[in-house]
Amino acid sequence: MVLPEGFALPPMPYLVGLLAAVALVGAALARTDPLVSERTVLALAPWVLVGSSLHALFVLEWVPEAVRPLLGTPSVYLSTFVVAGVVWLAAIRSDVDSERTLAAVGTLVALAVVGYALGRGVEGGLRLFWPLVGLLVAVLLAGALWGATRWTRPSVTAATGAVGALALFGHALDAVSTAVGVDLLGFGERTPVSRAVLELAASLPTAETIGVGWLFVLVKLAIAELVVVLFADFVREDPQQGFLLLGAVAAVGLGPGAHNLLLFVVTG
Repeated sequence: MVLPEGFALPPMPYLVGLLAAVALVGAALARTDPLVSERTVLALAPWVLVGSSLHALFVLEWVPEAVRPLLGTPSVYLSTFVVAGVVWLAAIRSDVDSERTLAAVGTLVALAVVGYALGRGVEGGLRLFWPLVGLLVAVLLAGALWGATRWTRPSVTAATGAVGALALFGHALDAVSTAVGVDLLGFGERTPVSRAVLELAASLPTAETIGVGWLFVLVKLAIAELVVVLFADFVREDPQQGFLLLGAVAAVGLGPGAHNLLLFVVTG
């Protein structure tokens, strides 16, 4: 099995409605054919935080029963796409700066969702130390890796720009937060492939002294670096498709990483 634990489709009425909404919004965006640039991908980044935070509320069972089926895995990704797509379309048709509007609305929604989670979590006491340490370590690792890439492969950083840096940071955040959760806070890992890496690290003699998360961090960062390097030519040849797909790579790391940290703060 390669799907994460908890992966389940919503009930049929929700699934049909959600797929219909995705199709309508996707078709509208395709007809509009907006330019996707580095700036566009960065504007969509707050929406990744929206989706990951909403899913954290789902895991904590802090959402109304009527909307729960829309916030599980994988439905939360589709739900977030629909809302972000509607905001994007509205911004485009209103003849305003669509990227700035998309980023601003996404940031406000993300702050509202995170604020609600923190407000609920205060009742049981927030646990900030290790999540903040994890965030700081992720920033330092991503910064060091980006700096090394810029020094050894300047053409890669020039081509991928801030989206490449975001991809490295997103996967550093996912890796470090997983390591913190497994080694320090007693959390498990839901994704089978990631769990296999952790199990391999647990079988090594170093497990007793430095834990198991370090190997996952190394593997994730190596893969993220390889992907960014490989995407550089694609971005140069087709910036629109290249930035869009590289942004998706960034989201795959940023979403789970942010989800982990929010859960750790309110339950860790």
